[in-house]
Amino acid sequence: MKKSVLAAVLMGASLMAYAQISNNNRNNKSMNTTFFDKQSDASVELTLTQEWDKTFPKSEKVNHKKVTFKNRYGIELAADMYIPKGAEGKFAAIAVSGPFGAVKEQSSGLYAQHMAERGFLTIAFDPSFTGESGGEPRRMASPDINTEDFLAAVDFLSVQDNVNPERIGIIGICGWGGMAVNAAALDPRIKATVASTMYDMTKVNIEGYFASENTKEQRMEKRRAMAAQRTEDFRSGTYKRGGGVPAELPDDAPWFVKDYHSYYKTERGYHKRSGNSNDGWNVTGTQSFLNQPILAFADEIETPVLLIHGEKAHSRYFSEYAFEKMTGKHVEGQSAKEGNKEMLIIPGASHVDLYDDVAGVIPYDKLETFFKENLK
Repeated sequence: MKKSVLAAVLMGASLMAYAQISNNNRNNKSMNTTFFDKQSDASVELTLTQEWDKTFPKSEKVNHKKVTFKNRYGIELAADMYIPKGAEGKFAAIAVSGPFGAVKEQSSGLYAQHMAERGFLTIAFDPSFTGESGGEPRRMASPDINTEDFLAAVDFLSVQDNVNPERIGIIGICGWGGMAVNAAALDPRIKATVASTMYDMTKVNIEGYFASENTKEQRMEKRRAMAAQRTEDFRSGTYKRGGGVPAELPDDAPWFVKDYHSYYKTERGYHKRSGNSNDGWNVTGTQSFLNQPILAFADEIETPVLLIHGEKAHSRYFSEYAFEKMTGKHVEGQSAKEGNKEMLIIPGASHVDLYDDVAGVIPYDKLETFFKENLK
């Protein structure tokens, strides 16, 4: 079976195509970790780190605390809450998550802290099965459950004494950009949505990058591989990991993989709880993505949506696709606005440039204006 055909599914993250091939050369013991016990289904109590272990410095302009809340599947989610210092009254609030395979101590926390500095109450949460959040087995994903995670964050924010429930927005980064747009299509309580450097994880799993695996035969090959892996996992009592970003890259590694490596595998963005920084998702972790396109009803989103993407990002076409799904207007490589839907292209920026402040291109002023105008 060709590895290139299976890459999008087997990785289940944003660097799938290269990392699967690279990690197959490792010792198999590094790719198999026991995550479920055949004799027990006992729930695990969350352990929340109280020290500041983020990939970005702590701001003196906001107060920070850990919070938890449950989604409608009963999975308890862990989040960092950021509140502007000295402010009073009821806040407009924003829930942030992503990238796909990252944790709240990375990009989502950075976005949340910046927006709190600008007057919003924010939370950055770990999705189900990842980071400090609950859910067993670990490193699994689901279009439904991960969309639900955003809706559960809205539930939580809606009942906070210091939050105006009519002024709640969300930010999704990378793969959680697609989840955020999907959440906006489901929940009118979400008054404004931002998808930054967006991936549509169902689209890339269903058809591969740039529709390179978009045939019935190729999809069936993926399904057969996933089915076979499920049998092996059940027999062994383990879930085989697909591998995160490779620790070492050859000179001929694709440019976008080098882009990911510069973040996830260096001091810039490495985190011990991040799947992309370590051994990645379970091989079967994204099986359900193959049959469930998440943007099917994007054209029915009534509330404002802002898509932000780097001009040089390999993933830019996901935002272009989402914009066309929402508006019916095809735009390639340029900023556009149609009604209350907007796409902002950042000149010269790569995919990972929108993960942190190293390149200095995340348009925080635009984000502040967008949310203040739409969370009135």
